[in-house]
Amino acid sequence: MIILAATPIGNLGDASRRLVEALEAATVIAAEDTRTTQRLLAGLGVANRPRLIALHDHNEKERAGELVALAREQDVLVLSDAGMPTVSDPGYGLVAAAAAAGVAVTVIPGPSAVLAALAVSGLPTDRFTFEGFLPRKPGERRGALRALAAERRTMVFFESPTRVAASLADIATAFGADRRVAVCRELTKLYEEVVRGTAAELVAWASAGVRGELVLVVEGRSAEQVTFPDAVTQVLELVRSGARLKDAAGEVSAHTGHSSRELYQAALAVKN
Repeated sequence: MIILAATPIGNLGDASRRLVEALEAATVIAAEDTRTTQRLLAGLGVANRPRLIALHDHNEKERAGELVALAREQDVLVLSDAGMPTVSDPGYGLVAAAAAAGVAVTVIPGPSAVLAALAVSGLPTDRFTFEGFLPRKPGERRGALRALAAERRTMVFFESPTRVAASLADIATAFGADRRVAVCRELTKLYEEVVRGTAAELVAWASAGVRGELVLVVEGRSAEQVTFPDAVTQVLELVRSGARLKDAAGEVSAHTGHSSRELYQAALAVKN
C-alpha cells in the first residue's frame, strides 16, 4: 500500500512512534527531497537504509505509475520535507493514481503547520479554510484576495518571508486595515514567534524584515452588516488595487447586499 506519513515541521521531538517504526521498517521511501529524508533518518537514530525515490512537483506525474506498481507488491512510504504529504506538498497525484488503480492508501498522521498555526492564532477555529501559498505576482495575489473578500471562515495561508510585508499590505487593502491577523513564525522551532494584531499593524511590523517559515492566519469577514459608506470605501480600495470600478462595485455588492449601481455611482462621485 501507499503510506502517507507526516514528518516534524521543525522539532524532531514531534516525530511519532509510528513514524519511527515505519522508517525503520521501510524498504522504499518516496521523498520530496531525499537529502532531507537522509537527515531525518540520522536525526531520529534510524539505522535502516531504504531505497529512496525522489517524488517532487516536477516529476510526480511521471513517477506516480512506477510507485503505484511498487505499492502492489510492497509498502511505499511517502514523505514530504515537513508536515503532511499532499498538503501544499507532493503526493496528491500519487494518491489519485493509487485510488484509480485500486491500491490501498493509508496515513500516519502527525505535525501540521496549518493546524498548529490555527490553534495558537487566537482567531476562531470552528470553521476555517486553507488557501496554501498566495500567488507571487502582485496582481494575481490581489485578485486572489479580492475573491476571498466575502469569506467568513478563518483563513490560513503559507507565505515567504520576502513577500510577507507585501501580502499583509494587500490583505489590509482587500479585507480592511482592522482585520485581525496572526503571523506564526518558525513553529515548533527554537525561535518560534506568534505576532498578533490588525493587518495594518502587522504591515508596519513586517516592514522591518522577517525571517523563517511563516503561516498567516486571517480572521474571516464579520457577519455584521457593512454600512453603505464602508462599502463605498471597500469599492475604492479595490479600485486602487487595480480593479475596474464596475467590477469592484459588483464584488462589494455581492458580499454586503448594497446595490451595485448605487455603489458604482457613489464611488464615481468620490473619484471625481
